[in-house]
Amino acid sequence: MVDQEYLLARTVLNRATCVDLLKQSTLARVVISVRCLPAALPALIALVEDRVVVASAEESVLLAAKRHDVISVQADGLEEDGAIWSVMASGLASRVKEVEGLSQAVQESLALGAALVEVPLTVVVGHRIG
Repeated sequence: MVDQEYLLARTVLNRATCVDLLKQSTLARVVISVRCLPAALPALIALVEDRVVVASAEESVLLAAKRHDVISVQADGLEEDGAIWSVMASGLASRVKEVEGLSQAVQESLALGAALVEVPLTVVVGHRIG
């Protein structure tokens, strides 16, 4: 039996709020299928217009983008009041060569061998707990 005192309030976030939270995020997980098994791999991200740009050197992420697989990018955060949030954006991935307006961290990762993958904001969902 679940003790009701320990249940946390869960709020579904609208698309605009989710996009705003993604704009604030620099670190996320890229969720893909590797040999029919789910994998969540860390990556640096930037929100540019209507897409998430991912900097990754992971071969499985780059291959998924080359094949135009559906991948997801999940970012989480902690708010000042102790609430946590999680946002996931999904879409058909593709490789990109250059993108304007990337953060310094993403640009530095490119210098270290990462490549760019973009994911359009086809499906965006999120929630806040706490």
